[in-house]
Amino acid sequence: MLMLLLIWTTVVLSICWLYLRELYSKFNKRGVNNLQPTPVLGNMGSVAFRKHHFVEVTTKLYNAYPDDRFLGWYEFANPMIMLKDIELIKTIGVKDFENFLDHRPVVDGKIDPFFGRSLISLKGEEWKDMRSTLSPAFTSSKMRLMVPFMVEVGDIMIKSLKERIQSSEGGYIDVECKDLTNRYANDVIASCAFGLKVDSHTDRDNIFYKMGNIAATFRFVQLLKIIVTASWPMISKLLRISVFDQNVKDFFHGLIIRTMQERETKNIIRPDMINLLMEVKKGQLTNDGSVDDDAGFATVEESSVGKKNVTRAWSESDLIAQAVLFFIAGFETISSVMTFALYELAVNPDMQERLLQEIRENEQKNGGKFDYTSIQNMKYLDMIVSEVLRKWPPAISLDRLCMNDYNLGKPNKTAAQDYIIRKGEIVTIPVWSIHYDPKFYSNPEKFDPERFSDENKHLIKPFTYIPFGLGPRNCIGSRFALCEVKVLLYQLLLHVELAPCEKTCVPARLATDTFNIRLQGGHWLRFRMRQ
Repeated sequence: MLMLLLIWTTVVLSICWLYLRELYSKFNKRGVNNLQPTPVLGNMGSVAFRKHHFVEVTTKLYNAYPDDRFLGWYEFANPMIMLKDIELIKTIGVKDFENFLDHRPVVDGKIDPFFGRSLISLKGEEWKDMRSTLSPAFTSSKMRLMVPFMVEVGDIMIKSLKERIQSSEGGYIDVECKDLTNRYANDVIASCAFGLKVDSHTDRDNIFYKMGNIAATFRFVQLLKIIVTASWPMISKLLRISVFDQNVKDFFHGLIIRTMQERETKNIIRPDMINLLMEVKKGQLTNDGSVDDDAGFATVEESSVGKKNVTRAWSESDLIAQAVLFFIAGFETISSVMTFALYELAVNPDMQERLLQEIRENEQKNGGKFDYTSIQNMKYLDMIVSEVLRKWPPAISLDRLCMNDYNLGKPNKTAAQDYIIRKGEIVTIPVWSIHYDPKFYSNPEKFDPERFSDENKHLIKPFTYIPFGLGPRNCIGSRFALCEVKVLLYQLLLHVELAPCEKTCVPARLATDTFNIRLQGGHWLRFRMRQ
């Protein structure tokens, strides 16, 4: 019996060894450069053990072969192609978009419909139809109606900060800015999406913030779940792994359904996301034909995919999934941008002062009014936000799923043959590494808003600045995100002076205990009320 067990153990281990040897020699055999992988962990070992941040590891690969057009990357047992050549990125993202239409599969829509049925996870024609269905909800005309809601939330935040500062002994408070911007973003989404008035700065443990924070803050374990699910989908199906807790699902499902029912019963019309989804349900949300205005340099344009008329009927759960996605995208990613904007302004006081002067000029010119037109006209504010999105992009990488066998060409000058990526394989676009490439941005570690001045912004090479993605599958909510960040900066700087404190992370160092972009020790700054 023991001998039989030893034989079978040897057989299984041999099969595993042969499988891993074949798997991790995939790129070497085909002339694609890559970093040496570790069995099972691939190139994710130091990330999984929290020694390095994900962007540090991917940038190491990106920089290791400066002349290559694309490289090999092993995400655990999942081989992927990292694209480097900008023309190839443009071709895959735009020209040959149909060959790379979908994102990689992350969750099972049946097990986790909150995420699996959302716009980011839908595939093929379903994605195209949902994109077209939702596109009218994110036009500049709709954003104009939502900016006043953002301003109202900002007023409540400033009132809370003022009370805390005035009651402090030294006339200042040290603020953990990620917590501050999380609460602001939470309240903006509560207002702009769900029509709720929430004050998370005063009522710090309100149920909306509590549930939203659980849903939107993808902690290390949650992100590992997503990666493992993407790498071994059969295991996730077998174990029925879900990204979201059941109580979070129940909360948002009940909230959205009750809100829709109340509005239908009382005939309440409010220009927010719930109202837009109700119009979708009735087939009444259509493009108004107006020309969209930019909310800043980083604004992405809607492609023809998002401009067609759609007659597809969507289920109630499909619409709920879009509302939840809007919350998640508007919570973590936007608050991250706001947090780093505050950090850069605090450690660059000359830039903070210049932006303050522009804000005061707008106050004087428009009699204290700040709206969508103000957002368009404030050039230095846009320069600041554009540079924050370059240096601290919230989406650190993009991915696309290959829909058909596709010839990527030769990976480098020494390669003997073209590389054919097969249907079902994945390409990644390393946004962070591209934004830090000195070929495209001189002294990339420096925070320099002048890159986006009228005199310089034309020098930025197309497709080297992609904070909101590229091609038809870019971020549908770029206008909303830019408006929200700019409203916060405007209102906060008008009333509060930002400065580093003893706990400020200077120089900036990324925390390694999360896949998100965070600083070691938190995002602490000192706030004083302006005179």
